[in-house]
Amino acid sequence: MEYDEVPPALGAVVTDGRGTLPYALIHGEALVACAAWALGEAGVTPVDETVPWSALAESGEPFVLHDPLCPMTPPAFVAACVARAVERGCVVVGVRPVTDTVKVVEDGLVGATLDRDGLVAVASPVVLPTEVVASLEGLPAVDFVALVAELRRRYPVELVEAPAAARRVGSEDDVRVLEALTRG
Repeated sequence: MEYDEVPPALGAVVTDGRGTLPYALIHGEALVACAAWALGEAGVTPVDETVPWSALAESGEPFVLHDPLCPMTPPAFVAACVARAVERGCVVVGVRPVTDTVKVVEDGLVGATLDRDGLVAVASPVVLPTEVVASLEGLPAVDFVALVAELRRRYPVELVEAPAAARRVGSEDDVRVLEALTRG
């Protein structure tokens, strides 16, 4: 499916539970503004938290959740995730590979190293196809990790590797690194 053939979708930038970091600046713009711009450029119609879930379900459109802590997620990637969710009828989640060393801790002792090849970090977006939107009474969580875990228990979920620019930030230092990565 081509970028210009993306089906209509509604979406929101989720700021609940993210503190003040969504309002930090990257390339002179607030992270939340960058995320909202990406939704619009991807052809997603933005809605805010005042829109009742029942109206989202009645729209018959997929629903895209974008995390402002992944502010530089490319619009083309968001659009591709929407198209994939519609085409396959499953929840689609942008993820990034885990690059840190991860250890198992048992009884307070550091043990074996986990194989990173089987690990991913939830990024953005999370795209709910219309069937999932219609079956929910609302979002089960606004924390994307908890949301994806709950959705995986109830629906088919496809994890799609997001580009490096879609990495999640957790501090002002992370914002500076992402800014350097996406400069140009």
